[in-house]
Amino acid sequence: MKDQVYRARKPKASPLWQCLARHFDAFLDAYEEHNQPHYGFLRPVIPGVVRKFLDCGDLEHGFARVRCDHCQHEYLLAFSCKGRWFCPSCHQKKVQLFGALLTETILFPVPHRHFTFGIPKMLRPYFRFDRDLLKDLCRIAHECLLEYMRTNLDLPDALPGAVMTIHTFGEYPPSRFASYGGTSLASHLLAAA
Repeated sequence: MKDQVYRARKPKASPLWQCLARHFDAFLDAYEEHNQPHYGFLRPVIPGVVRKFLDCGDLEHGFARVRCDHCQHEYLLAFSCKGRWFCPSCHQKKVQLFGALLTETILFPVPHRHFTFGIPKMLRPYFRFDRDLLKDLCRIAHECLLEYMRTNLDLPDALPGAVMTIHTFGEYPPSRFASYGGTSLASHLLAAA
């Protein structure tokens, strides 16, 4: 254990931290006028997440004193924001812990498949302005997988389990859309909109 040396993160050295520290307040001030018509309202959670990220790993915002009982070595460990999807450091830890949880306690040791569902550009504004539709998106994606398994794999009683994540950031290139078992996710989404 004495070969391992704790190296404190230097969050203020990251380009993301520097960019947000310099420009986020101006972004907030101009958002409604310049960005809201295209991207929709700024969700109230976003400023809080960014502020927590800016405080993450900074000793001025709290720390724990860590001491080895054996060698008496001490160091200060800055508190983290424990954020998900935004703070690269905290998110990475959560991803690894969640992956271990899935592997060790939730998923059966059987083959798994990864599916990616995209949203056609013409439908994206609906989700941008009505985020409650994301719940319908997950439900419909699961229904498509269910129909695919039951129809194409000839498993009439199949009931797939799914772990779903939604990525709602950025502009994506045009999505390719798969149609499974005669039912396309796009047709379900158009019907729901």
